[in-house]
Amino acid sequence: MTDLPAISFLQLRRRFFSDAGEPIPFVLRDKRNTQDDPFDEFLAVDVLANLAAISCARASGPLITPDMVLYRPDRCAGSVLGDLADDPDRIVGIEVKKLERTAQGGVARGAGLDYNTTPPCGRVRVYDVAGRAVDIRGFYLFVCLEKAPAGAQGVVVTALCLVDGNTLNEDFNLYLSITGEREKRIGLGTYGDGADRARPMLIFANPLGAAELDHCATLIHPDANLSQSTPDLLLAYRLHRSVPGDGIRTFYCYRISSDLPQDWRVSDLRDPLPMPTREARTRPRGRFKLPFRL
Repeated sequence: MTDLPAISFLQLRRRFFSDAGEPIPFVLRDKRNTQDDPFDEFLAVDVLANLAAISCARASGPLITPDMVLYRPDRCAGSVLGDLADDPDRIVGIEVKKLERTAQGGVARGAGLDYNTTPPCGRVRVYDVAGRAVDIRGFYLFVCLEKAPAGAQGVVVTALCLVDGNTLNEDFNLYLSITGEREKRIGLGTYGDGADRARPMLIFANPLGAAELDHCATLIHPDANLSQSTPDLLLAYRLHRSVPGDGIRTFYCYRISSDLPQDWRVSDLRDPLPMPTREARTRPRGRFKLPFRL
């Protein structure tokens, strides 16, 4: 049986790109407010909702991760909590990250993307109707959205990558430590009415920052033999990420067969995701400069 990430990727590739690999223009409704997300709605309602025997549930409101969950109702019914933690055939969470292009033509924030208050992870926590925590596999959809070319309406996707969250981070304890309850400082300031929310802002890798993953549609998956269950997908690259003091993690980059030349040879990408040099110390706030000297 084809797993949910593979089925989702095939649906996304065929919706946003032509058989020849050219972006297909589409129209999004207007954005209603800051937290409103027409593209996520379009994905859930117009694209991924059309998968046979698969349900797509959207987050119930803004600032909730993941953005949507795909599941097979018949295979999830009657499951116990532990059954779903590592079974992308049955259920998977998808978080959507939308990017633009810079004036130089590259994907914006290629060297490090803001994940706001939730670190990426290959396992994410959701809740059933009784409020019980359910841990499931997490995937991340990165898309570069641009205005449609002259003569067409709407927008186009010029790069797309559906990524196993473990490619970005596999530390579930880190995920839980940040997404769980934290203690904020209260009673601050002269009048005691101030508070520090202690709200973290996370930066992790952006796969579209790798040149080999731009201007195309790619699925990054943990299974080296995915083509056996999904013949429409062919292995394009083996992606290796170095873990400090703990060796190498390897993932597999797939594309549909028509997106690869017949003489394509699989190659290895070793630490292809750009990573900036970082310092532990934060920078001070910007300084206001007076227009005169004292």
